[in-house]
Amino acid sequence: LRHKLQNGVRNLPPSNPPRQHTTNRKMRTILALTAFLCGASAFAPTPLQNTQRFDTACNSLSVPGMWGAGLNFGKGDFAFYKSFDAFMKPFTPEDREAFPEIFNIPKGIYEVSLTRPLGIIFEEIEIGNGCYVQDFVEGGLAERQGKIQKGDILVGITAVKIVGAKYERRLIPARNFDFDTVVGAVGSNDQKWGCNDVILMFERPGETDPAAVKTFFDFFEPPFDNPWKQQQ
Repeated sequence: LRHKLQNGVRNLPPSNPPRQHTTNRKMRTILALTAFLCGASAFAPTPLQNTQRFDTACNSLSVPGMWGAGLNFGKGDFAFYKSFDAFMKPFTPEDREAFPEIFNIPKGIYEVSLTRPLGIIFEEIEIGNGCYVQDFVEGGLAERQGKIQKGDILVGITAVKIVGAKYERRLIPARNFDFDTVVGAVGSNDQKWGCNDVILMFERPGETDPAAVKTFFDFFEPPFDNPWKQQQ
C-alpha cells in the first residue's frame, strides 16, 4: 500500500521504527490515501499562534491588499497563487529594488509544480513537526520530473482556504507542518477550486542561509488576524 499512494509517512528514526508506532503509521497511510483520492474541500490547519511577520516590507510595499479579509477575502491580484513570479508581478520596480530579500527565492530553495498524485513519500522530521522527502513512488510524477531529491525539506505549499462562498489559494510556509496538515494542504488543491496543480517549495539541506530563508518565508506568513490563521 505504501508504494501505491502519493504521500506516506514514517515517524523517525527512518530505520527500524519502534514497534508501537506501526499501527499509527498504517492508519496514517490509509488516511492519506483516502484524503488524496477523495480530495479535500478546504485547507483546515491546526490553530496557529500569533507569529511575527515581515511587517516592514508589507507596510512599505506600494501595492496594498496582499491579505484580504471580510468582504475583500478572495479578491484581488493575490487571491490565487499560480507561481512565485506570477504572485510577485503586481509589485513595482521600486519595491523589488528596496526588498530584494523577498523578491528573489533564496539560494537552496526551489519551487516545483506537480499534479496529483505527487508521487512523493513524505516522512516527518520530528513527530508532528516538519516533513521531508523520504522516497518517491516508483515511476511517479516526482521521480519522472527529476527536480526533487530525497532528503529535501518541504518549506512551502499551496493550500485553499474557504470562507463562506469565497476562497483563496495561497503559498503557505510549511516548515513546521505535521504530516496531516501536509495531507490537508495537498488535498485542498482541487479542480473544483480551479487548481490544476500543487505548488511546493523545497529546501536543499546544506545549501541555504537560514536567516535569508526565514526572512523570505516570513513575508508569506498570514497576519494573525487574517482568516488564514483562524478556524472556520
